Amino acid sequence: MNRGKFIALEGGEGTGKSTQSRLLAAALQEGGIDVVVTREPGGTPGAEAIRSLLLDPPGDGWGPRAEALLFAAARSDHVEKTILPSLDAGKWVVCDRFLDSSRAYQGGAGGVGDEVVLALHTIGSKGLRPDLTLLVQVPPARVAARLAERDGDTSDAIGGRDASYHADVAASFSLFVEQEPGQFAVIDGDAAPEEVHKRIMAAIAPLLDTPA
Repeated sequence: MNRGKFIALEGGEGTGKSTQSRLLAAALQEGGIDVVVTREPGGTPGAEAIRSLLLDPPGDGWGPRAEALLFAAARSDHVEKTILPSLDAGKWVVCDRFLDSSRAYQGGAGGVGDEVVLALHTIGSKGLRPDLTLLVQVPPARVAARLAERDGDTSDAIGGRDASYHADVAASFSLFVEQEPGQFAVIDGDAAPEEVHKRIMAAIAPLLDTPA
């Protein structure tokens, strides 16, 4: 059996990753591909429990190092129990966030350091990387409007951080693209969902044209 493909969608808050994950999975399924749609943190019962701890933390919340460790633990369980078994079964995996979110949020904006996040990933998930990472980018002003419409005055512990933190997240993602251009496809997300979906389908076309 041929191994499936692994696609991750990345980007800051309010860029439409979740919507595009669903649209991509539906399109692949219509094309006869068996798809698993998942997310991070999450994707297994244990990882979903950690998600709750991260997004609605107890007490004063987590410091950046503890946060990085929790994300790495959730990802380890997710990779072992959901992602790798699905790929080995010939399924495609579409994941809303993966390693590069930890690199951008905890490693970059949180100051933990990229090398630390990558080391945790090597230990916890054997260094697994997606076949392609789709980085969805939307101008900050547009993101702010989307978040105000979506969340109102409420947000989770990470999404609700200040503008400078999220600017550092965006800068980190841009740096990753510069460093590893073959790993990423940058998607302009400032359009109607259907148009962004077309851009994503064009970006993944090479994967559809190659054997699994």
